[in-house]
Amino acid sequence: IVVWLWGGFRVDKATLRRFFALHYLTPIISAAVVMLHTIFLHSTGSSNPLGVPSNYYK
Repeated sequence: IVVWLWGGFRVDKATLRRFFALHYLTPIISAAVVMLHTIFLHSTGSSNPLGVPSNYYK
């Protein structure tokens, strides 16, 4: 696991590249998941605790 995650048993360029890629891609993937979730809920509707009908704009 250490070799796969760090790229070796010491911190060097491979380690920094992997962690940079991880920290660069994680917010992008998270934003994509949030957008898909929002689109899915908007298209199917969701339960509304306030009692406002969800098909108001449909």
